[in-house]
Amino acid sequence: MTCDALFALSEVQPRPAPDAPVEPKPKRRSVHPSVPALPWTTCPDELVTDADWVVVSSSGGQDSQAMLWTVVQRARALGMLHKVVVVHADLGRIEWAGTRELAERQAYLAGVPRFEVVRASGGDLLERVETRYRKLKAKAEREALERGEDPTTAKAAPAWPSSSARWCTPDAKRGPIHTLYTRLVAELAHLGRPVRILECIGQRAAESKQRAKLAAVEINRGASNGKRHVTTWRPIHAWSDRRVWLEISRSRLPYHPAYDWGNRRLSCVFCVLGCVSDLVNGARHVPELAAAYARTEVAVGADFKHGLSMREIIRRAAALEASEGPAARPPVGTAMAAHIGRARTSKYLARQITLYGLAA
Repeated sequence: MTCDALFALSEVQPRPAPDAPVEPKPKRRSVHPSVPALPWTTCPDELVTDADWVVVSSSGGQDSQAMLWTVVQRARALGMLHKVVVVHADLGRIEWAGTRELAERQAYLAGVPRFEVVRASGGDLLERVETRYRKLKAKAEREALERGEDPTTAKAAPAWPSSSARWCTPDAKRGPIHTLYTRLVAELAHLGRPVRILECIGQRAAESKQRAKLAAVEINRGASNGKRHVTTWRPIHAWSDRRVWLEISRSRLPYHPAYDWGNRRLSCVFCVLGCVSDLVNGARHVPELAAAYARTEVAVGADFKHGLSMREIIRRAAALEASEGPAARPPVGTAMAAHIGRARTSKYLARQITLYGLAA
């Protein structure tokens, strides 16, 4: 292209005003060229054998428990139990009491040599919601001023996590777990190559349409870099609820009593993706936490769950308390019996007492 042509082209390009703010270009995260695009195998035995670390993420819930047992059994059969690390992301007051301790007990009873706890910095979910609200509010007010509008009428985007903006998971779980990966890599720096991490996650296709679309094995390119290659393995992705509970019964490991109380999910007492019965159940068993959520709703001017406020959840819980009395604690094994029958459940409870001295 000639100089005259270049000059002519520059003349037709719009030039920003001298004081116009320059919009920052979005950053594109580059993936290290050594990171593969696809896993070289999907065979479980080959995945475990090839890995330097096998990291099992445990929330203490039913799926984590079933996955833990099946991964441990496979690693033990291959003589590679020493590679297994169980990690629990401690969510503090927003998760069911005793969850961290249960996850550690399950790992210990399963024979896993190493258990790690990670925590997010910057406060728990409720503190993060209020911090996020202040940032979103300031952004909305700034943009209103730029448009010449009254900033006091500006509405901030919702601060609570949701199914479409599930920022709580990367903030409270994935991010802290990745810091563990950094430590694990440092321990094997002498290998002189990228450390191969097999991360095991208890997600199942039956849980949601989104999870049904996930691959059972894939490269986690977001967590991989020049020092580590992370492969995600979902060992129980195709399992049904019944198969999960059958595996728990075979494992003989204790499960969280919240399932016997009627919960379908565990970890966070009040999950934005949880069903209404779980949320009401949480409000009956942990009323002080429900009250804290309600106060945060007022502080950020938005309901905890779209179309369902914590105030309404508390109201429904109070109505049940008035009609049924205080929330009862059904016998241990109630949840398991509902899925695999009373006979198998009785054997599971008897084995727990014999092996671990755990009360039924």
